[in-house]
Amino acid sequence: MGDTAISMQATGSDTRAQLQSLTRIIGSLTPASGDFATVITGLGLFRREAPSPPVTCILAPSIVLVVQGAKEMVIGSDVYPYDTTRFLITSLDVPANSAVTLASADVPCLGLVFKLDLRTLTELIAQGDIPAPKERTVRKSAGIASLTAALLDPLARLVNLLQEPDAIPVLWPLLQREIHFRLLQGDQAPLLRHIASVDSQGHRIARAIDWLKLNYTTSLRVEELAARVQMSAPNFHLHFRNLTSMSPLQYQKWLRLNEARRLMLNEHQDAASAAFKVGYESPSQFSREYGRLFGAPPKKDIARMRSQAAAG
Repeated sequence: MGDTAISMQATGSDTRAQLQSLTRIIGSLTPASGDFATVITGLGLFRREAPSPPVTCILAPSIVLVVQGAKEMVIGSDVYPYDTTRFLITSLDVPANSAVTLASADVPCLGLVFKLDLRTLTELIAQGDIPAPKERTVRKSAGIASLTAALLDPLARLVNLLQEPDAIPVLWPLLQREIHFRLLQGDQAPLLRHIASVDSQGHRIARAIDWLKLNYTTSLRVEELAARVQMSAPNFHLHFRNLTSMSPLQYQKWLRLNEARRLMLNEHQDAASAAFKVGYESPSQFSREYGRLFGAPPKKDIARMRSQAAAG
């Protein structure tokens, strides 16, 4: 057996050992089904004990890694399945539907979410020490990447820091930078470069999304938003839809409806109050659009969610 074959075999063995170790740690830190924040900035853990149909969510720029089980993400008409050999990577805040495809009480779906930092990506690219990948057109804001031992190693060390809290302030910035560096060496590097490169269309769309997240209650003139990010209106429409699977107006509507849902569920506001607070002028229009997105009128949907929470 040649040296290359021996090296590949050892790498595969190391990856399996790291995944098993991560499974034990994440399993011990997630006592029930759900999402769990951690004391490490940008790192979250999750556990699911049964397959589930798609659930509406918004994806921040991040990677989602499964260490046991399998999931899939649906963005527009695109389906992204991922498991212990490949992970999801997203470069923009994108509305999506998340489903668990492989999980049980005995063998739960376990994993982590690591949020990406645009500034770190930009700095690493600007330094010029990372070879640029072969040019390839990027028309999506999400992709599936192969899990490598080089990336899994710093991710495993990051999760292990949860067991050594005093070391987090010193080691977290180093590991965060290493993880971003490894991602820029991976097979989805073009996707990240498309968003992080300051003069790219993707970077301009990211700026537009940041503006929408802060100003979703105000009336939206798409031409003004396009001008704000230095794009023509037709070009802005095209790239925005390519990257988010929505028009800018649909994206704003999605933000409004999800914030209204949060207000009703967590702050016990009635539907009309929530509608006005997020920018709707007509409660009836709000109810129609809410029902189309969530499958039920506001009152019925909130009652269902509270019932599910009580049962779980």
